[in-house]
Amino acid sequence: MDFWTVVMMLGIVGMTQIARVLRAKYNAQHGIITDRKGNVQHLLQPADKELQREVETLRERIKVLERIATDGRQTNNLAAEIESLRDR
Repeated sequence: MDFWTVVMMLGIVGMTQIARVLRAKYNAQHGIITDRKGNVQHLLQPADKELQREVETLRERIKVLERIATDGRQTNNLAAEIESLRDR
């Protein structure tokens, strides 16, 4: 092999290794892990857990609003329900 072939091969190997390091860094930052069989799992970040709690809270509020809208309640009960939601 001549000199430039060796340089080209080393360049390709070097770029491949740099790409692997960058991919590992990205996966670590985003909570992505891969087991030995190649299965990918996403770990929940603290921000994700906070968002899930917020979504659950919003779902509960939507259920209350749907109940208020669909029940045949009087105006006074409706105002009391809305005020109880504001207190939360």
